[in-house]
Parts: sequence; C-alpha cells; structure tokens
Amino acid sequence: MYYRQLGKIPHKRHTMFKKEDGTLFREQVMGTKGFSGTQSILYHHFLPTEVVKSTKLYRYLPEYEEQDALNHRHLLTTEIETKGDALQAREYLLGNDDLLIGTVLVTEPMKSFYRNGDGDEVLYIHYGTGKIESMFGSITYRPGDYVTLPIGTIYRLTPTETTKILFVESFSQITTPKRYRNEYGQLLEHSPFCERDIRGPEELETFNEKGEFEVLTKTRGFIHSHILGHHPLDVVGWDGYLYPWVFNIEDFEPITGRVHQPPPVHQTFEGHNFVICSFVPRLYDYHPEAIPAPYYHSNVNSDELLYYVEGNFMSRKGIKKGSITLHPSGIPHGPHPGTTEASIGKKETLELAVMIDTFRPLKVVKKAQAIEDKNYMFTWIEK
Repeated sequence: MYYRQLGKIPHKRHTMFKKEDGTLFREQVMGTKGFSGTQSILYHHFLPTEVVKSTKLYRYLPEYEEQDALNHRHLLTTEIETKGDALQAREYLLGNDDLLIGTVLVTEPMKSFYRNGDGDEVLYIHYGTGKIESMFGSITYRPGDYVTLPIGTIYRLTPTETTKILFVESFSQITTPKRYRNEYGQLLEHSPFCERDIRGPEELETFNEKGEFEVLTKTRGFIHSHILGHHPLDVVGWDGYLYPWVFNIEDFEPITGRVHQPPPVHQTFEGHNFVICSFVPRLYDYHPEAIPAPYYHSNVNSDELLYYVEGNFMSRKGIKKGSITLHPSGIPHGPHPGTTEASIGKKETLELAVMIDTFRPLKVVKKAQAIEDKNYMFTWIEK
C-alpha cells in the first residue's frame, strides 16, 4: 500500500506529542516482519497495553474431514442457516495451514471489538451495506467490496442491512500482485487496477472514554477475551503504510486477448501460498476461431476454489449464486458438457465470481458436508 495519514500527528516520529493538559499521547508502532515490513504509527489517548482482565475463551480452528476419494466438490452456502454478528456467525468451510475460508451472514452488529492476531483478513461483500469501525478510522462497505484488514487491527462491523460475506483469514500478509508493482511499490500501467481504485479509512472517530471494553483476540488457535480499561478506538492520528483498505470488484479491468486468457490475468491479491482472483464481466476472445470457454486443465500445483457471485457462469451447469466449487490438484477439470460448443460465437460474459487458488491442498470442514451437492463429481458425464 501507499502512504496515508489521518488525524493529528506530531512533526517528527518518536518525539513528545502532548495533549492540551500537558500529558502525552501514547505512540504505538504497528508493523510487520520485525520492523522491516510495512508499518504505521498510531497516537492513543491511553496506553494500548492497558488490560484489566484476560481470559482464554474457546478454540476456533475447524475440524476437517478425513481424506476420502479425490473429488470435485460443490458447496451451497445459501443453505447455511447460521446468522448473527460478523465474528460469531462465521462458518468455516475449507482451509489449510495458510488460510481459512468461509461465509458469514451478518444480521446484527458486533457486541465486542475484535482483532485477528494471526494474519490479515479479506472480507468480500457479496451483498449488503454497513460500516466497519477500526483503530485507523471507519470504512463504509457495499456489494463487491474486498475489505482488507491487516493483522492486529481492532475493529467492529455494524451492518445497515443483512450482509453476506465470503471471508479469507490468512496466516500471512495480503498484498497486491508483485508482478503488477514496480521497484518502488507503485502499481504499473498494465495492472488491472491502480491506487486510484483503492480507498482507505474515511473518517477517524476518536473515543476518549475510560471504562471496560472487550476486545476478542484470535490467535494461536483460540479466541481470547481482553478487557481494556478504555475505549479501544482512542487514536487521535496515525500515518504509514499499514491500514485497512478497500477495493471494489467493479473497478477490476479485465485483461482480454485474441484467444482464451489463463486464470493469472484475473489475479487481484496474493498471500503466502495462495492468490485471490476476480472474474468480472468482460468481452470474449476475438480470434475468428476462438473458443471462449476455458480449456480443460489440470491444477498440478494448486487447488482451485470458486465463489459464484452472480451472472451466467458460462462453463458451469447447476451452479447457483453463493455456490462454492473446489477443483483439487491431481485431477483435471474444465467446462461442463455442451458449454464449450455453446460458447462459440458469444461476444461477452456477465459472470461475477471470486477465485482462490491455494498452493497447498485445501481441506473440507466436516460441517460443510451438510450443504454439499454430492453428485457434482459426476456432472461431466456426457449423455
């Protein structure tokens, strides 16, 4: 990310910054990779270390199924009935040692504040609107937003209407693709989006309140409760390169060609051992003999997960909004019977989907079997 500043900060870092009564604001350096990665400096009314009670609550890591026959999988997330706030109602569906993936139907505001102490999070807003309050300021969200929240960010999500979210909990930092950045970190001209499309916190609200406030901290496989002696959003100003940011899928400019383009042209973000891609409405290939539908291919090094948002999903049959398909490495996958021929001569697609490719196998959570289309593996049989 690029440099941003919000609120009041002193002229020089690590120097006295006084309140009107002469006492000091408390400086916090929040950074990654042991002071050699991206960082920001925040200025608090109170000590960010002030905790009056600490409790280990419960284990959050999901239980995975035992390895069975290697199959393509189809999960129907619209059949999940769990709803509530953006943390407690999360339903984990797949994961590995690099990330956890699931959906959440948000119908109420978070009662406590929350921070992920293991890694970054990406919240893809399928539908709904609302607001995320954080120590860096507040962000409003709308359908199509990818909201990226850095490790350690204290935040609280409040919906203004029912919100469906596809979430990725990473155990590493999530960034824009390296190949789209120059040596200075700026997004290049051939990147499918640029800094102008990215927005950060919109307004810094500062709460100068004492009292007991709960922050739920996720780390080391457990949810921990920390009761602070002050409001956690007590920041009066900050600057740096580490902060929540938003990119809307509508601003992704698809790369097209005379013949079918491979999935890497759709890449939007990357983390350790995984990438996130955006399939958006786009013109089809314009070679006179082009086949717009993707070719059959084997993911020899990666698993492919697709979350279907809306549109015609031209290479798939039986897919619904909110479907998740998993095409694991080791066996080939591709268009359903008849869709290749049907794509010939088509000029455009209106599909909208999020793809996550992982470079270590994804495991399916046991509970996800209850929403699975068990027949999906056999839908390529030509009749």
